[in-house]
Amino acid sequence: MERKLFFPNILVTFVQLNIKDNNMRKQNLWMAALAMSLTLSVQAQQGNGGISQQMLQQIKQSYQGTPTDKALHNAIANNDINKLAVNAESLNNFDTYFSNKVESKGITSQHSSGRCWLFTGLNVFRSQAIAKFNMGEFQFSQNYSFFWDQLEKSNRFLQGIIDTKDKPMDDKMVEWLFKNTLEDGGQFTGVSDLLTKYGVVPAEVMVETNSSNNTGRMSNLIGLKLKEFGLELREMSAKKASAADLEKKKTEMLGTVYRILALNLGEPPTKFTWTRKDAKGKPVETKEYTPQSFYQEYIGKDLKNGYALLMNDPSREYYKLYEIDFDRHVYDGTNWTYVNLPIEDIKEMAIASIKDSTMLYFSCDVGKFFDRSRGMLDVNYFDYGSLLGTTFGMDKKQRIQTFASGSSHAMTLMAVDLDKNGKAKKWMVENSWGPGANAGHLIMTDEWFNEYMFRLAVDKKYITDKVKEIMKQKPIHLPAWDPMFADED
Repeated sequence: MERKLFFPNILVTFVQLNIKDNNMRKQNLWMAALAMSLTLSVQAQQGNGGISQQMLQQIKQSYQGTPTDKALHNAIANNDINKLAVNAESLNNFDTYFSNKVESKGITSQHSSGRCWLFTGLNVFRSQAIAKFNMGEFQFSQNYSFFWDQLEKSNRFLQGIIDTKDKPMDDKMVEWLFKNTLEDGGQFTGVSDLLTKYGVVPAEVMVETNSSNNTGRMSNLIGLKLKEFGLELREMSAKKASAADLEKKKTEMLGTVYRILALNLGEPPTKFTWTRKDAKGKPVETKEYTPQSFYQEYIGKDLKNGYALLMNDPSREYYKLYEIDFDRHVYDGTNWTYVNLPIEDIKEMAIASIKDSTMLYFSCDVGKFFDRSRGMLDVNYFDYGSLLGTTFGMDKKQRIQTFASGSSHAMTLMAVDLDKNGKAKKWMVENSWGPGANAGHLIMTDEWFNEYMFRLAVDKKYITDKVKEIMKQKPIHLPAWDPMFADED
């Protein structure tokens, strides 16, 4: 039964005396929360906490309109802040040498799509295939895997709606499902689940289309249809539809999604003939494949069990195993389950992998302190403090806690430059934004790596014994809506 209480605009003070039972405790806590809310409301209405004229006069003293202030205003008003904030000293001694580097052949482009996670995962495995078979430039079809990604995510949403059919629309999980109906971003477990289930094909077997290069419109339309389908499933459930009837309707709905995907991306092949060529372009072998047989020959790894997922999140306890609910691409697939580690522990395993000529799936907050002209990520590149006369002093933990930073983009970690003591000085990633500075690669200082690196997927043969033990722990579960775990795009 809904309770409606009306209070005059007075300060409500609640004093808890003797709590004799749980019911009274719950009621008292509810009343205390209500009292707090009313107190804040009354204060706001009375003007307490606002900017008074006296306060405003004090605030205005921070800008004196001196010749220096006027010169800064003229400069900033007519120019991009980033151009004015460039620290000229950071441009000196730009070094592109790396002591340990995994060679790559050809830069990929995700164009106007959020598929960085998919390009990154496939680029890790294509580098291994190129090395194994002595090929020249080669790519797996991103469009092929993306087709299945969108179908599987559609099923994930619809099944999630069925699972929560008895919950109200304002339930946190139901709300999350309708807010996160379909996206083109993702993370490594999407790569491992999709490739294991559907296999892979060469890029020329299922080429990119306008909708794969520009995913926004297609995904938005499918997402709109899925929301409609979600409401329909909830309505069927409210009318006591059986589980079999809901499953039948879901299958019918996925048929609509499949047709839209096929019209936009093309229909995935079930078999194909392909000729492998060597590094000089000479034909070596022509065979007929299925996507699964091609996967076995050109990747051939147990992706679900062969990788450890690592994270550096100083806002949570280190040396613990965490699992994010519903953070997966495939409904019956694997949630993002990771070991949270100090950054130096992660570096140790990353260096071991690169030294063994094995690239890694890597993600970071790429937009921070980014010099696009040089393809350089350097925390000293912008000096906003000197320009604006203040400081920006939050550390990584504080930025995470205040939602100022998080994992936003995946790339392929493929080089590290070590000093004489084996410590990293800088790192290099293969990006998926097409050709550009450093032939499409980005260089990051080790300090930037410390501050803005978040996730790494490492082949288990490079992980430490300590990490192996942590992976045996029962994971600490975090909710699907945890803000730290937005998709990488």
